Amino acid sequence: MPPAPESLPPESDEPLVSDDAAIGRGLKWSAVLLAVLAIVGGGAWYLLRARQVGPGTHVTQLAAPQVAARPVAAAPTAKFTDITAGAGITFRHANGATGEKLLPETMGGGVAFLDFDGDGKPDLLCVNGTSWPWTTGGAKTTAALYRNESTNGVIRFADVTAGSGLDVPLYGMGVAVGDFDNDGRPDVLITGVGGARLFHNDGQGHFSDVTASAGVGGDSKDWSTAAVWFDYDNDGKLDLFVANYVRWSRELDAEVGYKIDGTHRAYGPPMNFQGAFSRLYHNDGNGRFSDVSEKSGIQVKNSATGVPAGKSLGVTAVDLNHDGYPDLVVANDTVQNFVFENTKDGKFREIGGLTGLAFDGAGNTRGAMGIDAARFTADGKMAVTIGNFANEMTAFYVAKDDPLLFTDDAIAWGIGPASRLLLKFGVFFFDYDLDGRLDVLTCNGHLEEDISKVQASQSYRQPAQLFWNSGDGGLVSVGAERAGADLFQARVGRGSAFADVDGDGDLDVVLTQIGGTPLLLRNDQATGNHFVRLKLEGSSANHDAIGAWVELVSSGIHQWRQISTTRSYLSSSELPVTFGLGATNRVESVEITWPGGTKQTLKDVPLDRLTVVQQPR
Repeated sequence: MPPAPESLPPESDEPLVSDDAAIGRGLKWSAVLLAVLAIVGGGAWYLLRARQVGPGTHVTQLAAPQVAARPVAAAPTAKFTDITAGAGITFRHANGATGEKLLPETMGGGVAFLDFDGDGKPDLLCVNGTSWPWTTGGAKTTAALYRNESTNGVIRFADVTAGSGLDVPLYGMGVAVGDFDNDGRPDVLITGVGGARLFHNDGQGHFSDVTASAGVGGDSKDWSTAAVWFDYDNDGKLDLFVANYVRWSRELDAEVGYKIDGTHRAYGPPMNFQGAFSRLYHNDGNGRFSDVSEKSGIQVKNSATGVPAGKSLGVTAVDLNHDGYPDLVVANDTVQNFVFENTKDGKFREIGGLTGLAFDGAGNTRGAMGIDAARFTADGKMAVTIGNFANEMTAFYVAKDDPLLFTDDAIAWGIGPASRLLLKFGVFFFDYDLDGRLDVLTCNGHLEEDISKVQASQSYRQPAQLFWNSGDGGLVSVGAERAGADLFQARVGRGSAFADVDGDGDLDVVLTQIGGTPLLLRNDQATGNHFVRLKLEGSSANHDAIGAWVELVSSGIHQWRQISTTRSYLSSSELPVTFGLGATNRVESVEITWPGGTKQTLKDVPLDRLTVVQQPR
């Protein structure tokens, strides 16, 4: 039999001793665990508290970029005065809107200064929209042409639209002025929904529609915006680049169905519209052009989808690399900007990404609108400025030692932070105080009337901005105290242009707006600064010498101007170039580089007047 199990006396406490030991060990480890948890918890609490209020923490704060402090001379008092009504300008922009919120209704408004009658005074052309074809009873509005009849410093314009040939209803966007047949009279291209229209200046105040015979109308489905006349092959005849925005129709706009607050229909950005190819026309002479868009290399496709990549609103023709052939810089809305390098064989190579002009400094695209370019720095480096969307800085690209390499120096120059909030359309360089340094003006306004309901920092009507070049590497934002309150009237700004309207040597300004009157501003600067104004006439070059460069030296300081009319947003400025001299009353030299490369040196250039210079034959 197996042995009986050993049993303990009932009163024995040995089992109790064993349980106590186990419990003691359990309590010991529990205490250790609690201590560890306390340490971990305490450490976490300390770290969290240290992040919030503890000393010695390092937290990265994101804020708007600030401009480095620099000593800046005070901007001069040079005021602009609103003379719109007094000068006889009664034009009112019409966009045909009936509540459908169709995108073209908020994008137009180009303007041009041009001497259409050859009397030496800049006249004014305001581009207009009109009622949509499907609207019954809508007003058939037209562009407005005003003849400059100013005398003895009193600015006055007369409406000569009726019978001018420009009094035809079309849904216009922008205007480009150029003498395409070299007859000495400026012709007019008006862009818009449904293609472009070319009007030949017949003299005697009349224009004829020659779109069909010239072959530059594009497609009826085109929505053309900016355009520029330039002689890309230096054959003495002006060629034509026409920018197209997006593929658009009423039906497509309805499908996009953009809503500002998720409920109410609004004017939307172009992201959901397919891009469009721009067009390049070669001037064959005899009033005819050939469409060389495809074979020239200016039609850029999206590499992933194969559809047109451009959504173009602005263009400038400028010789970036100083090889004597004009290149193109195209401002695109929400997609990369284009740079078309002229390869001097009738073709162009797109190099926007290589130049640094395609994106912002972080590699992002922006809502690019108007554009201008100039040799801006004291040593003659090129700058390209582009008006961008709200909450995006005005771009200010400056060339480096390599003329085809740019960086956006908007923050360093000071124009960036000051411009971030506003929605910029028109932008151009000009020397408004005649001190010999180029300044910058932007024309601003939002797309949507109710934007303030969803973005408290935004407003539909916005003031213009004027940036004075201080000469020490800074562009200083000038306010009403220095430039007058009239310039900064809140408006739904779009196009802008400049010209010496009253013949006093300084540059006057016009700003347009959606659904309202333009703002004609007389420059009343009284600095006493001297100036030189030059108007060039080509012989072997095109008649208006578009593309020529003028270099002026005064007191050892060099200035440069390029002959061009296309500037800003959908607009054209005057042909003559203006050099401010400051207090200097002596010009040391003026050298003209005509299109094609021939050079001419001028001696004894008169001050404080306009001089006409003809190219030697």
